[in-house]
Amino acid sequence: MLSDIEIAQACEMLPITEVADRLGIENKDLEQYGRYKAKVDLSLLDEHAEHEGKLILVTAITPTPAGEGKTTTAIGLADGLRRIGKNAVIAMREPSLGPVFGIKGGACGGGRAQVVPMEDINLHFTGDIHAIGAANNLLAAMLDNHIYQGNTLGIDPESITWTRCVDMNDRQLRCVRDGLGGRTGGVPRDDRFEITVATETMAIFCMASSVDDLKARLARIIVGYTYDGKPVTAGDLKAVGAMAALLKDAIKPNLVQTLEGTPAFVHGGPFANIAHGCNSVTATRMAMRLGDYAVTEAGFGADLGAEKFLDIKCRLAGLTPSAAVVVATVRALKMHGGLAKDELSHEDLAALERGLPNLLRHVANMKDVYGLPTVVAINRFPTDTEAELELVRERCRELGVEAALSDVWAQGGAGGTELAEAVVKLCEQPGDFRFAYGLDGSIEDKLRAVVQRVYRGRDIEVLPEAAAQINRLTALGMAHMPVCIAKTQYSFSDDKTKLGAPEDFTVTVREVKVSAGAGFIVALTGDVLTMPGLPKSPAAERIDVDSTGKISGLF
Repeated sequence: MLSDIEIAQACEMLPITEVADRLGIENKDLEQYGRYKAKVDLSLLDEHAEHEGKLILVTAITPTPAGEGKTTTAIGLADGLRRIGKNAVIAMREPSLGPVFGIKGGACGGGRAQVVPMEDINLHFTGDIHAIGAANNLLAAMLDNHIYQGNTLGIDPESITWTRCVDMNDRQLRCVRDGLGGRTGGVPRDDRFEITVATETMAIFCMASSVDDLKARLARIIVGYTYDGKPVTAGDLKAVGAMAALLKDAIKPNLVQTLEGTPAFVHGGPFANIAHGCNSVTATRMAMRLGDYAVTEAGFGADLGAEKFLDIKCRLAGLTPSAAVVVATVRALKMHGGLAKDELSHEDLAALERGLPNLLRHVANMKDVYGLPTVVAINRFPTDTEAELELVRERCRELGVEAALSDVWAQGGAGGTELAEAVVKLCEQPGDFRFAYGLDGSIEDKLRAVVQRVYRGRDIEVLPEAAAQINRLTALGMAHMPVCIAKTQYSFSDDKTKLGAPEDFTVTVREVKVSAGAGFIVALTGDVLTMPGLPKSPAAERIDVDSTGKISGLF
């Protein structure tokens, strides 16, 4: 059996100019990065402002080591829509090097449903994430330099909230002390690094609608506070112009293609457990303006990526989804039902029945909390039995939703036509899209609403330090923002061991900070970290390149 990278490398890709031509994009609006990648000029958003395609969100059940295939399904769905004659375009996130070299691997789909060139996208791509890291670290350097050069703004070094970043899983950088080396080494202070895709710079990049909007958002970044408690911004440090200059090319969406030549905008890459988990607003809008069906995905399970896509991205960007797809596998549901990974290949209806509440809760949230027409995509595995598939269908029917089989990993778009037909039908239904909470309540009210309405927990527990941070942000007039909850991706709760559909749990909020430029409040819960570490056997150990430049080991 061919690996994902072998399938991708065997693909005969179309020149990117031909892919662009399928969307009516002229060469003058393309900035090519070789033969198969290009950036697209933002002016196209205004030129096609009169057209608004259907927006389809692909999300998933709570992830397990058994795999769910959300990105694979999203890509295969777009290919399937094209196969039934629909003008479909993908908008998805670009991979971070952290997971690529860590435990998760790449983020280009798998099997016969991938975006290509897979190696380029998974590694440096067009350099967007490097540019974001450079802009982020420039601000950090200017902040520390300001303090070193006399600190005319009166910044309290103990109050600094801005961190440096690197796009790598590196636990050694979670807690550092820098500015050492004597008088010329800077001002010593405790510091930490975040992975680039968890930074506010990445969030701003993804929320910005134009260069002017980007600059306005960068100016609002709060880097710390003065000795008398006033916020200090990137605008105060006169860093905005230089940061924007580093991002001027990166902000343009990247155009690539699927194995079947479906156009795909791959742009921006925030994690969904520790950030807001959605590709850029510009990529989503570009897909909607140039296609009739824009297929997008949001990271991890629907309690994380989908909640943030709907309550943050759609709210702040003025987007209205037409339908939601919740991806599940029989294998993963049996794991939620208590089976070990090596026990998943045999039929076990009892374990599947125990695990199904996880899927049904996610579906109910999309359908009842957010008011979206919803379909379940069963990402089929060869070990699935007909009895297991029918049990999933039956439980979904009881909830009033259809379950469509998806076999895109093995068959590409041909295996996604059943799902595509179901999605087209859903998009014709009237929706009643709404948010899980309003913006008028307190920060605690919004956190509680997500925990109770989406996670189905009992309540929140706000630790004293977080309570003080909430009080400060409220006093500064920032309580009106939506909330972005950082928590484990492996459970509805903040305890990764509570699989399935846990109830009667409390979510512990330990830290609250503002991403003023991005436009939301971030709450860190449980033991979630914004700088991941490498596993015992990282994927990097198996990646190589031969003398011809051919890469192996990516997945």
